[in-house]
Amino acid sequence: MPSSTTSNKLGNPVYPIMFAIGLCHLFNDSLQAVIPAMFPVLKEIGLTFTQLGLISFVLNIVASILQPVVGFISDKKPMPYALPLGMISSFIGMAGLAFAPEYWMILVAVIFLGLGSAVFHPEGSRVSFMAAGSKRGLSQSIYQVGGNSGQALAPLISSFILIPLGQKGAALFLVVAAIGIFILTKISVWYKKQLEEESMSNKKRKLFSSLPSLSRKQVGIALTLLMLIIFARSFYVTNMTNFYLFHLVENYGLTAQKGQLFIFIFLALGAVGTFFGGPWADRLGRKNVILLSVIVPIPLSLILPYVPIWAVVLLLILIGFFIMLSFSVTVVYAQELVPSKIGTMAGLTVGLAFGMGALGAVVIGILMDHVGIYTTMIIISLLPIIGLVALALPTDRKATV
Repeated sequence: MPSSTTSNKLGNPVYPIMFAIGLCHLFNDSLQAVIPAMFPVLKEIGLTFTQLGLISFVLNIVASILQPVVGFISDKKPMPYALPLGMISSFIGMAGLAFAPEYWMILVAVIFLGLGSAVFHPEGSRVSFMAAGSKRGLSQSIYQVGGNSGQALAPLISSFILIPLGQKGAALFLVVAAIGIFILTKISVWYKKQLEEESMSNKKRKLFSSLPSLSRKQVGIALTLLMLIIFARSFYVTNMTNFYLFHLVENYGLTAQKGQLFIFIFLALGAVGTFFGGPWADRLGRKNVILLSVIVPIPLSLILPYVPIWAVVLLLILIGFFIMLSFSVTVVYAQELVPSKIGTMAGLTVGLAFGMGALGAVVIGILMDHVGIYTTMIIISLLPIIGLVALALPTDRKATV
């Protein structure tokens, strides 16, 4: 149980807002998931692999570059109604994606989707923080598991909606965006009221860090180590979600449709791991959960390219769960390193994950073209080793007595 002193300082959790922003995160990231899910459809209408890669790159790079910018601006001046405005941008992008007759129009639509995601993530993380009270890890986990669940839907969206219905099937997700706009408008009213109450009481909401007092240099080193951990995780997850399917088809003889189920297992267990990561971090400490997340997948990822198909399922379950265990925790850890910059740190950590996904897609694609699919899988299996830099992170205090 959290200490009563900590609970009094941080206030009581606002569970309806915590779950509502988590649900909207699911909506936002399921809209993003439509992009890779549509690749088989876009390939059928004549787009090249290079053009598909550029679509993925544009989506992720717009989101990754703008997220820290939005976070920095909102740290200076919070923007309650940015959340529904961001979802409106995604609505426009989804409409463009469903009905665009030309490639350049698809790219423009993807830019709108990337912009909507860039606005949503740092502001959504701020709402999660404001609603958390003494349940900081739990709140961030609920928020992040919504997003990862949305991303996990990509293989199902592809198999059951877009392949049968074609490009126009994306129009179904306009309903998702519309519901998101409605809920986010309600959340923004609550958000604005919280800001007004803080202003009237002349008391700015602060994050009480579980980390010891650190010098600016120590904070810089810790942030650098954290970025390396996020780099390794994002690069590996990008490989599994976008390219591991080709390995399953080539080396195990699976059909693409059956292979998508393997990818879904990996992503679904990643969402489960994301949920448990926050509460575990509240009890065991942020650094301890980050260490668990980086150490356990190392031997599992190293043997993954060599095991028979029955063992692949088991390893995907374990790797997916543990490698994503630290997803919400790294966000909270970064925010506690720089507690005066809640939005900036959320934008930086989640934005970096998007950016590494964009870069990873390009690098892995080049590797596969030059050294082959199997050799690429072996090279990528070494990535989790980089996460061992977590051993040098400052140790935080547990949130329990």
